Amino acid sequence: MLELYTDRLKLRSLKREDWPEFLALHQDPVINKFVNRSDDLEVIKEKFEHRLAPWSFESGSWLLLVIEEVKTGRFIGYTGLYCSSLECLHAEVGYMLTQGGQKQGYATESLEAVIDWACLRYKVHKFIGLCAKDNIASQKVLEKNGFKLEGVLRDNYKLDDSWIDDCSYGLLSHERA
Repeated sequence: MLELYTDRLKLRSLKREDWPEFLALHQDPVINKFVNRSDDLEVIKEKFEHRLAPWSFESGSWLLLVIEEVKTGRFIGYTGLYCSSLECLHAEVGYMLTQGGQKQGYATESLEAVIDWACLRYKVHKFIGLCAKDNIASQKVLEKNGFKLEGVLRDNYKLDDSWIDDCSYGLLSHERA
């Protein structure tokens, strides 16, 4: 079981008893505004079961870490990464916070912990962050962690009937603060 700590947060491996929070977050239309429309229950259950499986950096699967407040144990959301290129030691990062966990610096703080851990544990050379062009809050999280905008991927994915542009950010391990 992986556990990482910051001053305010505990990041830990996903457990079976996290299902209610996982379901609620994946069904929240405000949280998923820039990501996807709510999947049906079976698809969300499959995602959850897949994230519960033992993880390895080489697997190409997402490592999903639960974010909790240290003092209260309150569920804040998720953060994590996956190895997008083992040969180049690239890892894509991500985060998804509850509405109540936003605008408090938790995403920035938890992402910094994941980046530091991945640099030490896996010698990641480059971190990649993708977010919708209109998702200003997510862009700020990446920028506060030292990521630089490398380009815009036009019409990168479809959300309902609209094509969404993604901002592609990168952080080289030696650039982190």
